[in-house]
Amino acid sequence: MTTNQHRKLKDDTWNAVAMAAPALAGLFLFVALPFALAVGLSFTNLRLGSPLPTKLIGFEQYSRIFSDPAFLHGVLNNGLFALVIVPVQTGLALGLALLLNLPLQGMALFRTLLFMPVVFPMSLVAVVWILIYDPSDNGMMNAFLEFITFGLWESKDFLHDPVLALPSIMLASIWQGVGFQMVIILAGLQSIPKTLYEAAAIDGSNRWNQFLYITLPQLRNTLIFVILVTSILAFRLFDQVQIMTQGGPLDATTTVIYEAVKASFDQQKIAKGSAMTVVFFLIVLAITIVQRILVKEDRAID
Repeated sequence: MTTNQHRKLKDDTWNAVAMAAPALAGLFLFVALPFALAVGLSFTNLRLGSPLPTKLIGFEQYSRIFSDPAFLHGVLNNGLFALVIVPVQTGLALGLALLLNLPLQGMALFRTLLFMPVVFPMSLVAVVWILIYDPSDNGMMNAFLEFITFGLWESKDFLHDPVLALPSIMLASIWQGVGFQMVIILAGLQSIPKTLYEAAAIDGSNRWNQFLYITLPQLRNTLIFVILVTSILAFRLFDQVQIMTQGGPLDATTTVIYEAVKASFDQQKIAKGSAMTVVFFLIVLAITIVQRILVKEDRAID
């Protein structure tokens, strides 16, 4: 390597570090440092307003949260929520993206309308869906179900029914979030070369085969990204629960984040809330790693 090449490589390295420095600083200040503090606090008995001195108690907080029925309900609800939301929302987003990718008039308007719920704050969306789930006969959901069942449906209080509360939050979440995944998949669809479809059509391939052997393989990376992001967002479920059900009824809709916030701010048990956030981080990290491993295995098989 010549002197000029060495100097250019060194300059490029410093330029790269300088450009990455703001992002790295943000990650350190707002992700790494708070997480390290949460880990440290989780080994103490810190509670705001308590006259007792703060001291190290080891893994006692973790023992407490794993014997807490509400927290265990939260873990279960988070898993069930993600298990439903990820495949259903991704499938709907793929279907909508395929429809909106058709060369028809007015598609720009439909894309805007379907993406619009994404830009609404979740607090507004939650309030709107509370009105939709109104248990009276005037509630839109009850009125709709009564109409399609020709009067056989009996009005239900969706958000206060232990069986229906979580599915009701799932439906509202899918409605609000599907537009985000739809736009990403639509961008992936529009990046697929049209020559692939033209060649397949010349060979006599029908649309179903084109979808299986051209569209899905070409969308592989896009779908992997969508699934990863949707999984992480599903485990961050909080706003809908806080506004629509407050974790009830009977902890049927509580989540890990909701329990952590309740412990930290309502009960002022900072150490307990910190332990819950650490467990939450480890769960999301484990799921992400498993997904990445499965993706690598699929690539190796291909």
